[in-house]
Amino acid sequence: MAKLPVISGKEAIKAFEKDGWYIERRARSRHIIMKKEGMKNTLSIPEHKVLDRGLLRALIRDAYISVDEFVGLLK
Repeated sequence: MAKLPVISGKEAIKAFEKDGWYIERRARSRHIIMKKEGMKNTLSIPEHKVLDRGLLRALIRDAYISVDEFVGLLK
């Protein structure tokens, strides 16, 4: 299993977009809300310079992808 990288919110958004997620709206609290066709859940990604690894792991789990797949999307 790949190690979780230290990335920003913008980098995470770009990676999730490669997996088919799209930006639905921007919340007032500087969070980006993302959706994907066929999925009931949404992803709420803060626009921070550094995302906490626990938050990133939870976002990956909510997107139903593995850490290895996510690391592949970052490239």
